Amino acid sequence: MKKSILLITAIFILLSCANKSEKQVGDIESESRKVDLLFLEGDPKKPLIVFVTGDEEYRSEEGMPQIAKILKQHHGFNCKVLFAQDPNKPGIVDPNYLNNIPGLECLSDADLMVIFTRFRALPDKQMKWIDDYLKSGRPVLGIRTATHAFNFTEKDSLSTFSHYGNFNNKEGPWKGGFGRLILGEKWISHHGDHGNQSTRGLKAPGAEDHPIWNGIEEGCIWGPTDVYGVRLPLPGDSQPIVLGQSIDRSTEFDENDPRLGMRPTDIDLPGKIERDGILIDQNDPMMPIAWIKSYQIPGGQQGKSFTSTIGSSTDLMEAGTRRLIVNAVFWLLDFDVPEMANVDTLGNYRPTRFGFKDDDYWDEKYIVIADMK
Repeated sequence: MKKSILLITAIFILLSCANKSEKQVGDIESESRKVDLLFLEGDPKKPLIVFVTGDEEYRSEEGMPQIAKILKQHHGFNCKVLFAQDPNKPGIVDPNYLNNIPGLECLSDADLMVIFTRFRALPDKQMKWIDDYLKSGRPVLGIRTATHAFNFTEKDSLSTFSHYGNFNNKEGPWKGGFGRLILGEKWISHHGDHGNQSTRGLKAPGAEDHPIWNGIEEGCIWGPTDVYGVRLPLPGDSQPIVLGQSIDRSTEFDENDPRLGMRPTDIDLPGKIERDGILIDQNDPMMPIAWIKSYQIPGGQQGKSFTSTIGSSTDLMEAGTRRLIVNAVFWLLDFDVPEMANVDTLGNYRPTRFGFKDDDYWDEKYIVIADMK
């Protein structure tokens, strides 16, 4: 009888502990999901930079937190990084979810918006925060797919902000959408051979002494992403800062390498190729890959923007490419650009190769925002 009582008591204790442990795990997961943005608190006297991420291809969810950490740790800036998320899975990054980026209300207090999104169709209540920010004329830094940051299709026809879409062809200031009006260009093409050619940044004529080049040796801006095509000349008062030289790979394609087998030491330039029935030299003329311009949306104040079509998470493995982005932040905020800004990476920065991933991949990867610090 005693043995039976002891056995029942032991089972009861074990079940109680298991239930308690399960509850604690559930509580922890619930708390993690309450954190829907990354806040890196720097010097309270320094500006607030809000990063708006959400692209399916170039790993903005990896690269922008690293840039934010560099700006906070090495330079004292306050940074908030926002991410695409499925509303049913708050606190978990989901680049494939096109219709939700929580935290955009942070833009009301932001001194700088860094945007790295691709073909998003956000609800009006979220788009309004972006629209209000732009009306205020505050600075904008756009990276890679930000030239085609938004895309509103027929199913989004009731959106008040469909004019932001990349494929908006209605005549007027918004023709070409956010990319063309704010940054200077929308999505046009892959000028380089996507996945087989890398990009080396060279000084644009007239920009040799621009402070955004501080501390950057020519040729040290490099990345395994290809050059984007733009229409020349860029509109208005756009000033090219960096030109993109297309470089052929020197080694075989390696799908297991984050740079796909390409390296900054690659030097082979492509020969002439046929495109649309015309023989062209990809490096004559070279496409701008970084430029500055002013912008002003209807009913808003004038502001300025910097655009870099190089800047994927793997491009940011190079110090020169990181310094380009960090220098642009200083310039946009009207700060003196350091002669040699500290852009050392923080933590274990091991970005993954660019490319599209299916939903199962992101479910398995399960990136918890609360774990990012």
